Amino acid sequence: MIVAHTNPDGDALGSALAMARFLQRKGIRAAVMVPNAFPGFLSWMPGIGEVLNWEDDAKDCAALTREAGMIFCMDFNALNRLDGLGTQVQSSTAVKVLIDHHISPAAEFDLVFSETAVSSTSELVYQLITSLGEQGLIDREMAINLFVGIMTDTGSFSYACGHPQTFHIAADLVARGVDPEWVHRKVYDTYSEDRMRLLGFSLSERMKVLPELHTAYIYLTLQDLEDFRFRIGDTEGLVNYPLSIDGICLSVLFTEKTDHIRMSLRSKGMFSVNTLVREHFEGGGHRNAAGGNSYLTMNETLDKFESLLPLYKESLHANGKG
Repeated sequence: MIVAHTNPDGDALGSALAMARFLQRKGIRAAVMVPNAFPGFLSWMPGIGEVLNWEDDAKDCAALTREAGMIFCMDFNALNRLDGLGTQVQSSTAVKVLIDHHISPAAEFDLVFSETAVSSTSELVYQLITSLGEQGLIDREMAINLFVGIMTDTGSFSYACGHPQTFHIAADLVARGVDPEWVHRKVYDTYSEDRMRLLGFSLSERMKVLPELHTAYIYLTLQDLEDFRFRIGDTEGLVNYPLSIDGICLSVLFTEKTDHIRMSLRSKGMFSVNTLVREHFEGGGHRNAAGGNSYLTMNETLDKFESLLPLYKESLHANGKG
């Protein structure tokens, strides 16, 4: 079994699908499982039609997990990132292998490939395959999935890609049949009208800018999401928009769920959003990209967030100057 984290993104799916195809080409029976639905703009990826969804069919997924001799855990650092599926994986007697690029992996895996310096888990999968001398098995389908993972986790090569090796790998994937323009269009140019209108509403009505603290945030309530017929993936990338404002080095998206507020954070420079959410919002991630949760109301969460910012004022100012 190959499992990816809750709310799987391009890197989670790209790395998982590529690993599954690699194992299959080696003659090993392998299947991909995710805790819940993935965004529609990734539904074209090679092999995605065979991905199992725990939310849709927990019984069959549990049976397959019990049968597994090895479980690869892709693009997350702790089993609690799998929600309900995590309990099933934790109770399995299978060998558990972590392949990930997030910091501080939990001590619940039998074998760990953790490298925070790489752009993405997909890049790490490529490195693992080539280090085994098996790069000849990387066909066009695998190359597309790996490219999607690298492209989406670097914002189309605009961040987290400071090492030349990332571009060498991308070039090799292109040589193996990836059409970068086509892949980019499939991921980024398939917005629904509702998603586009939600974007406009978010920026005009739900964005607050705190220039003195070099911070901007967007908040969306359950009613907002209902008004724009929200579908999974419709807020993908939204948190990055405020970082385009001159002087802003911290951006946060607050999204109301039925039982909590989900936070997505991005930053520029050396300001660590990972530190902020670990200390105050039960979260984690990378220095410049992280996620967290609040179990207060939306207004209480926003008040708490704003009250914390002065604690980081010096760092925000240093990074907000560009």
